Amino acid sequence: MDCYFITSCMDCYFITSSPFLRNPVPRTPPPSLSHLPTPPKCVAPSATTTPSNTLYLNKQLSAALKDRQTDKAWTSYQQFIDAELPSSTCLSRLVCQLAYQGTPLALTRAHSILSRLRKQQLVHRLDANALGLLAMATAKAGHPTPALSIIYSMLSIGHLPHVKAWSAVLSRLSTPRDALKLFHSILEHLSLSPEPALLSLSYPDVAAFNAVLNACANAGDAVNFVEIFSRMPKFELIPDALTYNIMIKFFARIERKELLVAVLEKMLAMKVAPCATSFHSLVAAYVGLGDLEMAEILVRAMSEGRQDVCALLRERSPRTTAMEFDEISSMIESLGLDISHDSSSAPLLLPKSYHPDSRIYTTLMKGYMHQGRLNDVMDLLETMEKQRDSSQPDEVTYTTVVTALVREGLMDRARAMLSEMASRKVPANRVTYNVLLKGYCRLVQMKKAEALVGDMKEAGIELDVVSYNILIDGCIVIDDSAKALSYFNEMRSKGIAPSKISYTTLMKAFASSGKPKLASKVFDEMLKDPRVEVDMVAWNMLLDAYCRLGLFEEAKSIVLRIKENGMVPDLATYGSLANAIAIARKPGEALLLWNEIKERCKDGGGEGPPPLKPDEGLLNTLADICVRSAFFKKALEIVVCMEENGIAPNKTKFKRIYVEMHSRMFTSQHASKARRDRRSDRKRAAEAFKFWLGLPNSYYGSEWRLEQFNGNVNEGDD
Repeated sequence: MDCYFITSCMDCYFITSSPFLRNPVPRTPPPSLSHLPTPPKCVAPSATTTPSNTLYLNKQLSAALKDRQTDKAWTSYQQFIDAELPSSTCLSRLVCQLAYQGTPLALTRAHSILSRLRKQQLVHRLDANALGLLAMATAKAGHPTPALSIIYSMLSIGHLPHVKAWSAVLSRLSTPRDALKLFHSILEHLSLSPEPALLSLSYPDVAAFNAVLNACANAGDAVNFVEIFSRMPKFELIPDALTYNIMIKFFARIERKELLVAVLEKMLAMKVAPCATSFHSLVAAYVGLGDLEMAEILVRAMSEGRQDVCALLRERSPRTTAMEFDEISSMIESLGLDISHDSSSAPLLLPKSYHPDSRIYTTLMKGYMHQGRLNDVMDLLETMEKQRDSSQPDEVTYTTVVTALVREGLMDRARAMLSEMASRKVPANRVTYNVLLKGYCRLVQMKKAEALVGDMKEAGIELDVVSYNILIDGCIVIDDSAKALSYFNEMRSKGIAPSKISYTTLMKAFASSGKPKLASKVFDEMLKDPRVEVDMVAWNMLLDAYCRLGLFEEAKSIVLRIKENGMVPDLATYGSLANAIAIARKPGEALLLWNEIKERCKDGGGEGPPPLKPDEGLLNTLADICVRSAFFKKALEIVVCMEENGIAPNKTKFKRIYVEMHSRMFTSQHASKARRDRRSDRKRAAEAFKFWLGLPNSYYGSEWRLEQFNGNVNEGDD
């Protein structure tokens, strides 16, 4: 039978002879492998490889592979230069052995082989076993993007990957869109096979369905979740406990609290025994939805060893109204759930008692923490400490308690928890220390933060990028940009790669201390760092450094760079520019900025930049500039925009500005008639603005309207 098999035992090795090889289906080229390190250069011999030499090298390579001497085989492979390549069997076996090793060096070598074959358009020289094993090893090593590209390469040349290979990749994809695309691509290629029975090893199993269902659950994608779940019976697959655990998370994500107990009941009806994770998922769902009462009921029932948990939860679950049922009826039917609340039927009982473990208790504790119920946090900790089983507190539990204490500003008690952890032989980890560090920095207790850093080093815990980011941010609070730079340089000297937060936090330090050029240098460093994606937050941080000082021309050049890089200014961009205009006293620029914002407030129907919803700070700043500069028509336009967006303008402030600065406008008796005529429209705008303020005006008793002004009036004219 034509098939292939992926196995961890390299002595079992079969070469693919899939029917797809004879009828390859062209596909879109796969994405690049930029996530992996640059492969080492091949060591080429001085003379050109001859056919006889190629035959000798093939035998040498084959012998090394047969003896499992992978490093020796790699050295032999490097002797092949230019267009000369080992046989397909040797190439595939070498990639398999490198993938099986799974080390960064081995994977880099394997991908260098693949890259070489891609350049020569000879990827088909590798069999499905080698490509599938390499994809799986790459995904497990934390590189899902290049792993995905291998799967698409396989599909493009007619190989169907083993389900364990493509599901391993699917489960590690970061976006639901990529997961769904891969899943449907596999199913599409399966449907194209004239002999489906021969390709059964590629058919999705329960683990593959769970992976794609989990992606849908994380995104709250109800349509795709229901559609994917309904496909399981077509492959003769029965949902397992993990499937229903994912369903619990899905209902929590779409905020359908009333359906959570129905999932537990469905498990029991289908004779699928719940696991500890099932109950943790339920507790986490109730906590995430803010219903701590239901979470407490469940945890209490578990601690009492009760098996009628479904009845308890059903009794207190919210009832579904007729309108709500109509909305979700098709989804409930597709998922096979029962929400009838039939009291005549016997309640479903758990097959055994399930007692809460430390993870369940800690999840409930986090719910208390987020609601500020510190006393409940401490009471639950005391309850856990009295236990003699798996529900005793662990490092996650104590870190949660420390976080709760830090949130309340009780740093001494939080610090004392480290001693309690030590007495119970629960080692504090880096996360625990980082929570304490953040508390000290937030309260501007930098001396204590530095002392804690010393304690971390004594405990053998090295600072990570999060630790340094916290310290740098603390330096901003005390306006010590020099110390912030010192921490940044110390981090890099230790080989710790700065994150996007590291760069932007340091830029913020220089911006707040009035050093925009230094902020610009940090930004340039970030642009050069291939590990960091420069987003609008970073651009706005750079822009703000110049806008704080009113350096408007420099700020305009940054906005131009933003647009040249294909990005669109956002609210923060416009807010910084408005502040710079106010400081630089350039009211004419305020008019240009307002015209741009006004256009962005319109919905262009998908054309041009996305629509903008201005906030109170931006509009207040622009209105203030216009009123101070006597641009009353523009001020009224901004007022209209504020009211349309539900923002109440500060009439008291604008009235004060008008009285102080413009109460004697248009009172000169010596102006020429021509000059008075040119100012007539501006005077009408001023009178309308006075009416809006409630001041005596020539329009008193009538409504002001923007339509009554000439649209061509230049408010800058005298």
